[in-house]
Amino acid sequence: MAGSRSSLRGGLRRGLGRGLTGAALLPAVKLSRQADALAAGGDAAGAEPLYAQALAADPTLAGTHNNHGNALRALGRLEEAATAYRAAVAHGLHEGMAHYNLGSVLRQAERREAAEAAFRQALALRPDHAEAWNNCGNLLRDLGRFGGAAVDYRRALALRPDWADAHDNLSAVLYLLHEQGGEEDAATLARLWRRDHPGNPLARHIGAAIAGEEADTRAPDDYVRQTFDLFAEEFDRKLAELDYRAPALLAGLLSDDAPAADLDVLDAGCGTGLCAAALRPYARRLVGVDLSDGMLERARGRGLYDALHEAELVGFLTGHRQAFDLVMAADVFCYFGSLDEALAAARAALRPGGRLAFTVEELDPADGRPHRVATHGRYAHAEAYVRAALAGAGLVLLRCGHDRLRFESGEPVMGLVVLAERPAA
Repeated sequence: MAGSRSSLRGGLRRGLGRGLTGAALLPAVKLSRQADALAAGGDAAGAEPLYAQALAADPTLAGTHNNHGNALRALGRLEEAATAYRAAVAHGLHEGMAHYNLGSVLRQAERREAAEAAFRQALALRPDHAEAWNNCGNLLRDLGRFGGAAVDYRRALALRPDWADAHDNLSAVLYLLHEQGGEEDAATLARLWRRDHPGNPLARHIGAAIAGEEADTRAPDDYVRQTFDLFAEEFDRKLAELDYRAPALLAGLLSDDAPAADLDVLDAGCGTGLCAAALRPYARRLVGVDLSDGMLERARGRGLYDALHEAELVGFLTGHRQAFDLVMAADVFCYFGSLDEALAAARAALRPGGRLAFTVEELDPADGRPHRVATHGRYAHAEAYVRAALAGAGLVLLRCGHDRLRFESGEPVMGLVVLAERPAA
């Protein structure tokens, strides 16, 4: 989860303070300003000794202590940075930013109780500091105090309603609160989130799922885009930790056919391109499509695609009639509740005899519904519904297997691994 952190540039304060005056003060001030210039350029290693020299000449320069703390933190010298921020406060920099910087470095040093006290002091002095509310929420999340974290994220969002990172943090902590026994509290907070931010895609979709309210028949495009743009940088690593198997399972469906590199192939919802290596041997032309530009940037780096498109999937499929021999969708239809529109569009994009391979999370038949959105925002589908939806779209089911897609919270997530065909005639 993303969170605000004070940077080397952030929170630079003028180095003037009580103490020496006149000619004796000038060397300290000059050194401090030289250090500030280096710090503003990102040179913490060059700035730090100049700050130390300035403070040796005049230890009462409160702003210089704060800036020295920023440089020390950038160099990973966390305990020294905390000492510098405390010195800034002791010498008169009794304002929100100094306490916020102290809280941030204490959290980084995993001194969480002391960090919370510093953040609360920062917020008492500056209650309009959205970043401090967000980082205090991050700290409470670290401590397992999920309800309190959600309250702090909501306060951050009251100040910065369009802050994507804080919405993402609130979404994640409400999920944790719900999954660890706080269903009623999570539902209440989710309803408030939806009420206060009706235009936010995460609030609309995840908020509805956690609150137990009626969700859309598919995840909103802006929710999917925002979620994966935020997730793109760590996507591959996270999925590896979850033992994500959907690309390998789908590749297994193709193993009966010897690769001939003569197919026009679409990797639908391609993400970072995890399916590309398996698809490339079959492809005369390999095309990827995804809503998230952040994901596509990483797919592009694999160098395996002939073309990549940033587009909504159903619209893209509908606009490329009979353009593909194979469409693969690994964990893509889990962002659709009703599959009717997506499957009809996939059939339209396939040539006669073309094949569609996809995975969905499996819904227990005992649930009784055709599909259900879970608190993590993905839909699960009943096998009977998937079979009926394929038939309704004019696709012939060739194979429907049951297998583990990944682990989540230590538990296996079971799915359907499906291969269907557009009839040749």
